[in-house]
Amino acid sequence: MFYLNMNAVLAIAGMVLVLALTRRWPGNKRYLLLAFNLSFLAVFSQKLFVFYLAYTALNYVAFIILGRLSRLRKTAFILLIAANVAAVCILRLLGMELFTHPLFDVVMALGLIYNVLKVIDALYFAYFIGRDSRTSALDYFNYILFIPTFTSGPILKFRDFIADTKQPYQVDAAQTEQYVKRIILGMFKKIVLVTWMTDVFNNVSGAQQLHATESIFLMIWFYALIFFDFSGYSDIAVGFGRLMGYNVPENFKKPFQSPTLTQYWRNWHATLGDWFRDHIFMFVSRKTPTKWTAAGLSMLVMVLIGLWHGFSWLYVLWGVYHGLLLGLENILGYTTVNKRKVSRRYFYARCALSQLFVTAAVIVYSGNSEAVYKIYSGLANWSW
Repeated sequence: MFYLNMNAVLAIAGMVLVLALTRRWPGNKRYLLLAFNLSFLAVFSQKLFVFYLAYTALNYVAFIILGRLSRLRKTAFILLIAANVAAVCILRLLGMELFTHPLFDVVMALGLIYNVLKVIDALYFAYFIGRDSRTSALDYFNYILFIPTFTSGPILKFRDFIADTKQPYQVDAAQTEQYVKRIILGMFKKIVLVTWMTDVFNNVSGAQQLHATESIFLMIWFYALIFFDFSGYSDIAVGFGRLMGYNVPENFKKPFQSPTLTQYWRNWHATLGDWFRDHIFMFVSRKTPTKWTAAGLSMLVMVLIGLWHGFSWLYVLWGVYHGLLLGLENILGYTTVNKRKVSRRYFYARCALSQLFVTAAVIVYSGNSEAVYKIYSGLANWSW
């Protein structure tokens, strides 16, 4: 969202310049970044600023208390996670206007589904590390409010971000050139390609009745559209994050060259899939799971990812669909394919099959139940 606002882009670029000019000050990445994060949110929206100030402060207190508890730690850990999930659910229901409250403003939910995952990751750190998990309020606030990844990720790991804060600002000329090119590429995807592709999608889908060929085209086209949209955003976020001296992780790792769905979900929106696998598997099954346990956990993870995207039956069904496919891969032992141990033809045939399964359900990402029904109905219409 921020990257489509030129004033916001200029503000972030200005902060990068300030960090470069103050690189000799050891604390520039910490103190100046906090000032920037808070100022940016305050200018963008006062309600958003107040909400996140209170939300982050409360969770920092919870983080400190959890790290120091010796009794009832697991109970406190579960309750704190439940409280954060409940807060997100309430704000989402308010946004859906299922009920109302005079203090609610939709801007308050901006980026929350990503930032709550960071809060929970920090709680995991405090729970498993204990008293050695101490972190200053300064670094905790920077972690939650980090502007380059604030609205849509990539999802930062608490341990990695805190490690980065301890390193001096060391972005050199070659890295600056590389990251600026990455930002320009992301802008091209978001502003040029996605705008054009959205117009084409709307024109074709706007027909009164769709034929099978049109529905198939729209499913493939929409898949490409959301790839350029989200990978473009990720390019910009990674570029600006690294220009600020933080190693923002990659979100897309050649997903179209994934021979199985298990590998696909490690490469497409990689930080989200990694987060759910790490936190669900760590809490539910800390030992190496059996094939059936892994299949069950895969179903749970994909349904949760579906609900994370939106509270609708479409997303639940999308999660069940992918959960079943991942479960079958686990049970049948087809979770990975080693490119070096199989023929080139076999490898790319498996990649094509994986993409076919993904394309079959990708239109659900539109979030528009009428459009989804219209496109799927068109698949049965082969008349001209």
